[in-house]
Amino acid sequence: MLHYLQIENFAIVKQLKLHFKEGLTIISGETGAGKSILIDALSLLLGERADTSVVRQGCDSAVVNAIFTLPPVAQAWLEAHAIDNEEECFVRRVINCNGRSRGYINDQPVSVQTLRTLGEYLIDIHGQHAHQSLLKKEAQRQLVDEMAENKTVLAQLRACYQQWHSVKHDLEALGGEDREATLAFLHYQVEELEDFELTTEALEALDNEHSRLANAQQLLEHSQEALLLLDNDDRDSILSSLNQANHILDEVEKHDAKIGEITDFLDSAIIQTQEAVGELRHYLLRMDLDSERLQEIQQQVSLLQDIARKHRIRVSELPVHFKNLTAQLLALEEYEEQATALREQLVSALKAYQVAAHALHQERIKTAQLLSQKISIEMHSVGLGGGELMIHVEADNTLSPTITGIDKVEFLVSTNPGHPPKSLNKVASGGELSRISLAIQVITARNSGVPILVFDEVDVGIGGSVAEIVGKSLHSLGQQRQVLCITHLPQVASQGDHHLQVSKRFMEGTTVTQIKALIPEERVTEIARMLGGVDITSHTLAHAQEMLQTGAKPY
Repeated sequence: MLHYLQIENFAIVKQLKLHFKEGLTIISGETGAGKSILIDALSLLLGERADTSVVRQGCDSAVVNAIFTLPPVAQAWLEAHAIDNEEECFVRRVINCNGRSRGYINDQPVSVQTLRTLGEYLIDIHGQHAHQSLLKKEAQRQLVDEMAENKTVLAQLRACYQQWHSVKHDLEALGGEDREATLAFLHYQVEELEDFELTTEALEALDNEHSRLANAQQLLEHSQEALLLLDNDDRDSILSSLNQANHILDEVEKHDAKIGEITDFLDSAIIQTQEAVGELRHYLLRMDLDSERLQEIQQQVSLLQDIARKHRIRVSELPVHFKNLTAQLLALEEYEEQATALREQLVSALKAYQVAAHALHQERIKTAQLLSQKISIEMHSVGLGGGELMIHVEADNTLSPTITGIDKVEFLVSTNPGHPPKSLNKVASGGELSRISLAIQVITARNSGVPILVFDEVDVGIGGSVAEIVGKSLHSLGQQRQVLCITHLPQVASQGDHHLQVSKRFMEGTTVTQIKALIPEERVTEIARMLGGVDITSHTLAHAQEMLQTGAKPY
């Protein structure tokens, strides 16, 4: 149930604070006063997409707050998603003028999708243009599926379709019409790369050899210079100086034991230096200034760079790329074997889909029969006494599998006794279609399980005694759920348990919408306005008073 709604800087609303009660709450007002703003705010609060146009001009942000008590299924959902679950649920949505949006449940930040999912447990909004979408067969099929007692049948069909579609995609990706061209191109790419040893180790060795040969002269000169510094015939070489220092300290070692520690370091340094000298001499003997080999290596590196550039990758990525190309080539070459296996899987997946489609067909037939009866009865209540609605479900086995099955679902209607039913969009007039739509919405609302129902001018196109019947039907719904109804009909408004009036005012240089809860005397005046327009006479007031008394609703 919705207990409290606060709206700030939303559209032409500066600030509204509304308390709601159980039963049927009527929302009325002059045309253009902003009656639908309340519905728009609720929709935004519970995950509707929004843009900066909802922020009141000159303000930084629009804010909608609400307090709900949740049905058990919504409480369980909050617990499953680690969202604080209290006796009352506080929901908040903020839209900034820069377009950014934030949502909160019990002061915990959540995504818009989370708000939308929570909203599906709380509110079902029936709009005034529902009868337009009702003419579409897709909407008719969806309505039947939503009303099905066993919804696992549709879920099973969707799973079977996904499996069939996945196998079909794999089979098509395996080759298709351009398989030969793909195979030839892969052969060319693999053969081009096969001339090289494409391993990470081989590429690193090639890079090292190229670096060494390209810098061989510098390596030679620097190595020779280092060798002359370490060891030569002159006394100022490093090795000669180390030996001389060691000899000098040996002569005085007997006078202080600490000198012995120093000569030990010098002995180690002499040994290390001698080893370094030996390695340098050996390195110089093995030094190869092979210009032909350098040219060969440079050519190979250049070819690898050209190939990598052609494939739009780095040289270092060639080993993995070559491996992938080889795997693709092997898969295509083994096409027949893999295709045979996939074809068998496709046949099996299709059979499973057909079984699921048949089960869904039977469920839809059962749902269609029950729904047809309920809607027909409700049609009688809204002034279509001889009307009958039939929901025709026909399986078309020639259709390829789809995620919604292979059924054609069509709503057929007869508005006069003895006339054969025909397609809804060919039989019903505008007013009749509006009433049929209302009958459908009332029936679906009773079976939705959602605790809050919102009707946004669904009574367009009706009037008189039919409007009164519609009001009673909505009031009856209000005994089971909390119902909000925007209406322009006094016959409907008089059936409400509570009444909110929407008005537009020009204040402080700008237009703002206000909503107030009417006391009984104010309610009589509002019903009279709905009856008589601008000039309200004593007769109109008396008529309004009579309508409210006839309705006999607690207030």
